[in-house]
Amino acid sequence: MVYLFCARLVLDYVAILGFRMISLRISANVRLAYMKALFKQPISVLDTLPPGQTAAIITITAGILQIGISERLSMFLQSLSLVITALVIAFKYSSMLTLVTCSGLLFITIFYGATMPFLVKMLKEVEHADRMSSGIASEVFSSIRMVAACGAEKKMASRYSSWVEESRKRGLKMSPLVAIQQAPGRTFALCFWYAIKLFMEKKLLNITTIIIVLMSIMTIVMSIGSIFAPLSAATRAAGAASIFFTIIDAPQPKTTGDTAPEVSAQNDIVLENVNFAYPIRPDVKVLDDLSLRFPAGKLTAIVGASGSGKSTIVGLVERWYELDGNWTDNITTLFFRHGTITTGGRNLHEIDLKWWRSQIGLVQQEPFLFNDTIFKNVEYGLIGTEWENESAEKKKELVEQACEEAFANEFITRLPEGYDTMVGDAGIKLSGGQRQRLAIARSIVKKPKILILDEATSAIDVRGEKIVQAALDKVSQGRTTITIAHRLSTIMKADNIIVLKKGKVVQQGTHEELLSDREGAYWALANAQHLAIEDEHAEVADWIDFDKDSVETLELEKFDVAIDPIKPVEEPEYRNKGFLGSFGLLLWEQMPRWPWYILMLLGCLGAGAAFPLQAFLFTELITVFDFLGYWWFMQFWTNWWCLMYTVLAAGVGISYFALGWSANTVSFHITSTYRKEYFENVLAKPVSYYDEEENSVGSLTGRMASDPTQLQQLLGINMAMVFISIFNVVGCIAISFYFGWKLTLVTVCSAMPIILAAGFFRIRYETQFEKMNFEVFAESAKFATESIGAIRTVTALTLEDTICGRYDKLLGDHTGKAFKKARFTTLVFAMSDSISLLCMAFVLWYGGGLLADYKYSSFQYLVIYLAVVQGSVSAGQWLSFGPNIAQASAAANRIRSMRPRQEAENKGVALDLDSLDDEEKGAQGVRIELKNVWFRYPTRDVPVLNGLDMTIEKGQFAAIVGPSGCGKTSIISLLERFYKVQSGKILFHGININDLSLKDYRNSISLVAQEASLFQGSIRENILLGVDVDETPDEVLHQACRDAEIHDFIASLPEGYETAVGTKGVALSGGQKQRLAIARALVRNPRVLLLDEATSNLDSETERSVQSVFEKTGRGRTMIVVAHRLATVQNADVIFVIGEGKVVETGNHTSLLRKRGIYYQMCQSQALDR
Repeated sequence: MVYLFCARLVLDYVAILGFRMISLRISANVRLAYMKALFKQPISVLDTLPPGQTAAIITITAGILQIGISERLSMFLQSLSLVITALVIAFKYSSMLTLVTCSGLLFITIFYGATMPFLVKMLKEVEHADRMSSGIASEVFSSIRMVAACGAEKKMASRYSSWVEESRKRGLKMSPLVAIQQAPGRTFALCFWYAIKLFMEKKLLNITTIIIVLMSIMTIVMSIGSIFAPLSAATRAAGAASIFFTIIDAPQPKTTGDTAPEVSAQNDIVLENVNFAYPIRPDVKVLDDLSLRFPAGKLTAIVGASGSGKSTIVGLVERWYELDGNWTDNITTLFFRHGTITTGGRNLHEIDLKWWRSQIGLVQQEPFLFNDTIFKNVEYGLIGTEWENESAEKKKELVEQACEEAFANEFITRLPEGYDTMVGDAGIKLSGGQRQRLAIARSIVKKPKILILDEATSAIDVRGEKIVQAALDKVSQGRTTITIAHRLSTIMKADNIIVLKKGKVVQQGTHEELLSDREGAYWALANAQHLAIEDEHAEVADWIDFDKDSVETLELEKFDVAIDPIKPVEEPEYRNKGFLGSFGLLLWEQMPRWPWYILMLLGCLGAGAAFPLQAFLFTELITVFDFLGYWWFMQFWTNWWCLMYTVLAAGVGISYFALGWSANTVSFHITSTYRKEYFENVLAKPVSYYDEEENSVGSLTGRMASDPTQLQQLLGINMAMVFISIFNVVGCIAISFYFGWKLTLVTVCSAMPIILAAGFFRIRYETQFEKMNFEVFAESAKFATESIGAIRTVTALTLEDTICGRYDKLLGDHTGKAFKKARFTTLVFAMSDSISLLCMAFVLWYGGGLLADYKYSSFQYLVIYLAVVQGSVSAGQWLSFGPNIAQASAAANRIRSMRPRQEAENKGVALDLDSLDDEEKGAQGVRIELKNVWFRYPTRDVPVLNGLDMTIEKGQFAAIVGPSGCGKTSIISLLERFYKVQSGKILFHGININDLSLKDYRNSISLVAQEASLFQGSIRENILLGVDVDETPDEVLHQACRDAEIHDFIASLPEGYETAVGTKGVALSGGQKQRLAIARALVRNPRVLLLDEATSNLDSETERSVQSVFEKTGRGRTMIVVAHRLATVQNADVIFVIGEGKVVETGNHTSLLRKRGIYYQMCQSQALDR
């Protein structure tokens, strides 16, 4: 036995460590291969993926794959080898007896094999529903500000809950199958009855042979469940792998081709007869037989209405979408992808994809920044260039130079950490203008041959735009430059301007040539942007001089004292509970499920009694041989005890059936309940919660999926296994003490504590290992999710290899840490598996001495030995299948820590909207006052607002203008109550906004943000996001869309308002998305309308039309507009010019022009007739 212990210890160590490392490496390699394959797929494929699916696959699905390969596969092979070895031994001693008894095993095997495919199919359906809910969570967390502003938390929670509920329903359908599989057949009675029959017929002459075969068959029966349970996990792992390989093995478009010197990026780019429709909307043609040329070394501008195809041209030049060269009939719809795009006579298909993209510098309309430092974000632009492998000093020089040219150095140097400042998820810690300037710096740092600017300066203030535009004019010299713009002031110097309309060229020429045609589309666009300036003959001040003056005027006073006189109220810190506290509280909360728990407890009681009763019955069967020579008695007692064994088998089968059904039902109810609660509680958190590094979109999405699952492990089937172990141990000890207290006492004091302790330490170290495993993979999953979400930025910068390399390093570091940790923990695992042999050796030695001294009979000895040793071994096995208690307890603490402990937010003063109406004037707006407001973001120490005072009268149209980063968007955020002020107060109708009910307050406000946030679903669902669908008739919906100039476009779509917008609205242009966002704001009929660069993505005609709608629909409302285009605010009742967190000028358009101050200079810079 001691030798067996040593051998098993070594072999277990090697096997467990080997499979653990294999599983980690396979999981890491599959994740990496999946990431690489995704990057090689065309954008059209990624556009069809549900939001958040990538995060769900890389976290949940990869976890299933890893578990199925490691412990479960190891357990399966061990159990399988045990069964095979037992069969070989049994056949060696008696093939006849073994064949008969194996008939029952054959039935069990066929039964498991028949039910397993159905169970796996159901599991896949559950996993699909879980991935869909994770996708919704990811989408919501990435646009949490818009969800909060629309008061759509309940609606999004309902959408999330629908998939959670679907998962629960599909999971409950598994209960009968799980119950049946938990009721293993027991053929031992048949085996023993047939053995006695052969013995009495003298076909078996050796009692030893019978006992060996019986013990072998008993071992096989007990191991059957240990085969099929891990086989189920392995099958799930195979299903998980198939999800990965759907992308990994998918056909990949050709990306290799000619590079320099065979081809050059300094030739004309020519589009000939190009027809194109997006795959997600194949029946809507975007480009219609378009032919145009971008001359080499020249600046070509593209203008036109939103949806005219401007950004589509960028996508084709970047080769995000490919032209097929012919018409392809896809059963019911035509994919319009026809025509050619060439450079120097070479079709773009023939050119190496990465080389081509490395020649292009792109700044997108909605720039994306990685959750990294400012320096790293700009440095990414050097990837794939001749400077990629330059020294750190040279790279630093290039990055700083690019930032100076992009006018980004101004705000970077003011940050405490400068270029080392973390920008947050998608650059959320920076303003829109600051993000755009960094994107420009990233684009020009590579000194590209081709420069593409897709609304590159749309989010930059007037002063910054002028300087950045000058920089862009400088860097575009000698380069092929394609610029898309709505602000025509930025393209006046273009060598050629192309005017698009509905995917066709309607005009071409220079700025002067196009303006000479007063009937043309370009003249109408230019006229729409004209600013009314009091003195049309006033000379434009030199911009550089103005820049210096303005900087001096806006210079922030230096304070020696800290500006934090009032600290925001903090929630009391949550105190974590231990396992027993968590378990008791959660069990109490599940009171409605107690009938199921009682049924599960009864099932556990029956299952737990199996081992002690089995030990007793087995011993009784063995002692039948005491009647040798008395054949009648031998036959009688054999039949009797076999019948009792059959009754036991039936009882245990019924117990396991009840246990399986109830445990599966309870586990899915629990997961559903806490997943819904968890999501709702996280949604209720303030926006500042999402700014924290540990609460990024990827991290939160991963926790949403994993934490409730851990509770499922705690309160579901695994809890039942723990109870079985407890009842098993109690029963074994009780029956052992009954038959012999001396041997039992020695055994209980030696063998059982050691075995149980080994099981306990196994769980403890496994918990630590899995915790580390989760944390590191959560980091890599967060990185992967961010990278896939920014696929256009990644591909444009040719960052695929860099991203994959960084991801590979993250996974490699994790695998290295895991290996170091596993070397010790695996020893604990191996010891827990092997220690039972050492304990058996001790019990055999001590029990043998008692037998030799005739103090115990063989019957007593066998009962005690089998009950205590085998029972405790079984208990250890169940413990290994039991929950990771610490991990589940931590998950329970995380879920409960999200529960609101302060109700003041939603239980403030109810807002009486009727009292706000002014019957005499018909005004429905609200008076808003900001008094001595000081503010800084929680994650940064830089002050944003410094004693700001601002009063907006009821029903006024107020505009806020100023340079990027001066605090304009921060004011909007404070008005939306995304954050709380450090000092001062904001009054809404004379009431401090913090004292008002948050729900009522936000119901009276509508926000149109700088970057429109759309969600997976139809156009109708997106517009009605912030209102009750049932109480909003179609007439109201259509009128809001008409006001936003989007109704005609929607009506032209084949599916109208039911058209799917795709992930993040990918099926729509930037202008179309913005107009949908405007319609979403108007349909709420708000008292206060907040517009944060609401028309920045609209063409001039639509902008003027929408602006007139705002002015018309805003009458009586309080309307606060943040704008860089001063043409949109010249009719404002009051204009606040902000500088360094303070109001530096106030007045209307006319009065501010008369002052000839900062606002006057801003207007001069935007006058198109200058």
